[in-house]
Amino acid sequence: MCGIAGYFCKKHETVDSDVLKKMTRTLVHRGPDEEGYFVNDKGFVGLGHRRLSIIDLATGQQPLSNEDGTVWISFNGEIYNYQDLIRELEAKGHRFRTRSDTEAIVHAYEEWGTDAVKKLRGMFAFAVWDENRQQLFLARDRVGKKPLYYLDGPRRFVFGSEIKAILQAPEVSRQIDYTAFYDYLSLLYVPAPKTIFTSINKLPAGHWAMVTADAIKVQSYWDLSFFPDNELGESQMMEDLVNILDEATQIRMISEVPLGAFLSGGVDSSAVVALMAKGSAGPVKTNSISFSVAKYNEAAFAQQVADLFHTDHHEFHVTPEALPIVEKLAWHYDEPFADSSAVPTYYVSETARKNVIVSLSGDGGDENFAGYRRYYFDMRENAVRNLVPEVLRTPVFSILGRLYPKADYLPQVFRGKAFISNVARDPVDAYYFSVSALYGDEKRKLVSPDILDQIKDYRTRDLFYDLYKAAPAKDHLSKIQYLDIKTYLCDDILTKVDRASMAVSLEVRCPILDHVFMEYAAKIPSKYKLVGKDGKHIFKKALKKFLPDDILYRKKMGFGVPVEEWLRKDLKDYGGDMVLNGAASRQFLQAPMLEKFWNEHQSGLRNRSTELWIIMMLNLWQKNFGG
Repeated sequence: MCGIAGYFCKKHETVDSDVLKKMTRTLVHRGPDEEGYFVNDKGFVGLGHRRLSIIDLATGQQPLSNEDGTVWISFNGEIYNYQDLIRELEAKGHRFRTRSDTEAIVHAYEEWGTDAVKKLRGMFAFAVWDENRQQLFLARDRVGKKPLYYLDGPRRFVFGSEIKAILQAPEVSRQIDYTAFYDYLSLLYVPAPKTIFTSINKLPAGHWAMVTADAIKVQSYWDLSFFPDNELGESQMMEDLVNILDEATQIRMISEVPLGAFLSGGVDSSAVVALMAKGSAGPVKTNSISFSVAKYNEAAFAQQVADLFHTDHHEFHVTPEALPIVEKLAWHYDEPFADSSAVPTYYVSETARKNVIVSLSGDGGDENFAGYRRYYFDMRENAVRNLVPEVLRTPVFSILGRLYPKADYLPQVFRGKAFISNVARDPVDAYYFSVSALYGDEKRKLVSPDILDQIKDYRTRDLFYDLYKAAPAKDHLSKIQYLDIKTYLCDDILTKVDRASMAVSLEVRCPILDHVFMEYAAKIPSKYKLVGKDGKHIFKKALKKFLPDDILYRKKMGFGVPVEEWLRKDLKDYGGDMVLNGAASRQFLQAPMLEKFWNEHQSGLRNRSTELWIIMMLNLWQKNFGG
């Protein structure tokens, strides 16, 4: 795993080697082992690379070129089918100087041009300079495991694995994109292709970009279609799922350095460990964390799975130090990012890095097989919508939703406000509401009137409407799975894992997000994924040959830390000052709502930890990166 950076001068300028080095060295955490640079003969294109050595340790240095030095690459990621590609390309006459996956991409680009990305099975973000055609080709993997950012300015095109690299280039505007800021307040992240800065974009997952001195072309090369294959029988589906996931796991076990797995004891990580153990000559190295607070502690389940598969298990008991970890993570994420599960993700990465350099994870099971509890609630709301005519449903349930109390101190039976008010909404708006931290009037009352004037009638939920409408799917459940894969999975989950793991120089590989496996899962009819309250139904049944029912069907636990308690205890003084008096709070937000959130949380009237965490991380981002 690595960090890449570079720039392409458009207006008769040359690369400043000091700037290129400064950009690249901001990424040292992504690649602590080696550093490399390339500047073309005319001096207007520069590529930088930081390397975390995993494969071809002796000759895999980057940037790397073809035989005659006309095609150069800086690459971040792993291509798991690179050996097959090398054989295919050698048969076509290509000659290799290394046995690295990096060189396989170079020759694939020579042979197939932009279609080379369709040949790659893995996770990747790369930049290829083509001297003969005077063009820079960038690409990002299908689901967005590896990040790639760019700035397309009038004088230069700049790119990097992280925004902080681009900010080292001269004359980079730090003007805030207020629509991105508005999105963040609801979603906890900034959705692609936006970033928090107007001048910088994310290359979306499953896209490539071709850059010349005169233009940039960005194009999608992959999408996920949820059209069911109704000819598949249940037993056939279960067999195929295990076989495809087994292959996806085995090819991710190729490594010349110590390799292991994250293990929470949940369905997905346990499935990956089971298949690793099946194909491993020795004990799999597994890593987990434990907490003192029972509702966050899955250590006993992880140990159960470790015992079942005789793994070399490492458990680290975490006593989270709230302040140091929060400030560290704010620097690593570059943008406002408020998913608090970044904290345990960092800790489990740090634990794993003590004994491995590569770790497999179980990310992707919930998105592929409708495992999140919100899918069940959403389908239940839809059932009620379908029973009650809209002429009655909208006014009646809207009134009930406004009247119904929202108070966290009430017993659970009285906490139906979200369900009642959602039934009054259309299906897309209701799903947007269910995943949003801030919504509607409350969000507008929080935001500065000046910002509201600038964004006019912009609505974050329109992103959801656009994706829902464009989804290659017919049924509602498949459409919201598609929506999550295009937003939450890429811009929250995978961003979280990438930054937290790269902060400690750990590579994370995700077999369940193998695109071949995902394409098969998308063919499975929805009725096999969510059955009543049982999400991941078909996946769990397929795994019965490996895992016991008390692992497969145990109550789902969130991967979190006690933010609610932190903000009333450990972080009370720090958090209160940051939320109420921070620079971003003063500049972008309104004091009455800040005070309302803070006071409701401290009194116990409402759990406002999500809203307060959003505001605190916004202020920490402003402190690190704001203009």
